[in-house]
Amino acid sequence: MKTILFLFVVITFNYASVVENYLEKLSTEVIKGNSNFKGFSKERGERIFISKHIGKKGKKISCVSCHTSNFSQNGENFFTGKIIKPLSPQFNTKRFSKEKNIKKWLRRNFNDVYKREGTALEKGDVVTYIINKEKK
Repeated sequence: MKTILFLFVVITFNYASVVENYLEKLSTEVIKGNSNFKGFSKERGERIFISKHIGKKGKKISCVSCHTSNFSQNGENFFTGKIIKPLSPQFNTKRFSKEKNIKKWLRRNFNDVYKREGTALEKGDVVTYIINKEKK
């Protein structure tokens, strides 16, 4: 039991530090263009995540189209039908474990839904929404 608890703490710490470091980098980028920046917003992130747009292949989609609104469940890629593991780091310990993967998937997913790369503010807001969705 102690081993399981230890592994949980290590995984949680690693995920938290990776996300915190990435959000700090995004904050620095946002501040360069907006000195009044007050922090990322779960509410703005949710609006970005659920809003529908004419995306890749001319289809009207949102992030929810693939990831669902329940981050503890698998999603399914709208275009390929491939299973997408849960967004919640509580249910998918690999989620948010490496900064390069966070960047890769945000770039890819923004391009699929918005047909452009997300801004630092948008990326920070979406990550903030995802990591805080389960929290009340």
